[in-house]
Amino acid sequence: MSQVSSTTKSAAASGATFMLVAAFAFAGSNVLQSVLPTPVEYGGFGMASTGMVFWQYLIAGVLSLPLIFRIGIDKLRTSHPLTHEIRAFVSALGAHVFVYGFASGVPIWQMVTLLAAGPLFIILGSTVFLGERASAARLVAALVGFTGAIIVSGIGSESLGWHTLIPIVAAALWATTDVLTKYLTLKGESPETLTISLLVLITPNHLLILLAVNALGWLAPTVLPAGLATGFPFALPSGDGLWLLLLLGVLTGVAQYLMAFAYRAADATYLQPFADLKVPLSALVGWIALGQVPSVWFWPGAALIVAASVFIYWVESRNRTPTLATA
Repeated sequence: MSQVSSTTKSAAASGATFMLVAAFAFAGSNVLQSVLPTPVEYGGFGMASTGMVFWQYLIAGVLSLPLIFRIGIDKLRTSHPLTHEIRAFVSALGAHVFVYGFASGVPIWQMVTLLAAGPLFIILGSTVFLGERASAARLVAALVGFTGAIIVSGIGSESLGWHTLIPIVAAALWATTDVLTKYLTLKGESPETLTISLLVLITPNHLLILLAVNALGWLAPTVLPAGLATGFPFALPSGDGLWLLLLLGVLTGVAQYLMAFAYRAADATYLQPFADLKVPLSALVGWIALGQVPSVWFWPGAALIVAASVFIYWVESRNRTPTLATA
């Protein structure tokens, strides 16, 4: 007999779930990325932002070693080594740019909300380079999510400085990483290969960026902004700071793995409103953990972001035509 297969709807639900859990992991990592580079006199641990990011991904890479051996070394083989390397470098550069925003004193809720420019970059990249169809519903959801993020940040009520560009540049870099991730899934790369290859390749790229920044700081100390490279580049924090750095590495590995599964299950443009949920989540975690109280506009903006995620999920779930499978 025939029965309705719910495989397509199940894949959409799985992708949304993976992205939502990844948003929680990113919210936790954002708090840690804010605390660790903050100067000691302001309650932080005083790590240089470049050094912190290097150790963050080195720890994530080391912690992934048991997973590499459990899954199998053969999963590291790929027919697209150059694409994996470009993806790792762009991702590493985006991380350094983003964390520098925290080191500059920009609050979590404002830093993360400005990342909501990412979906617009992703829709552009996915449409132009991957041939995905950016439906009206997806465009509306992305624009509503972006509008909500702008409201949350309070932009328009404050003067805009050059620091505003930091998360926007990071958003563009990470959007490129997301598009490359989806491209590799279309080429048949598994979530295991995507995750492990990124964690293996990204550490050398972070090391390259760390050495380049510190070399520039040594050769031209007045060129680099404060907090980008300070002191010994490989210095580690002590006490609680060391444990927090270890936790940051764990959250990084978990978030990347969840994102890889999400992109394998659903289109990049479909998943972006769910990724926007890390905006209110990060703001709430920053509020609870660090006392960084968002502006009064946080609540209506967060409501728009959540509404965009619910809307796109509802529309696409209704539009998916069930297929018939023979039992």
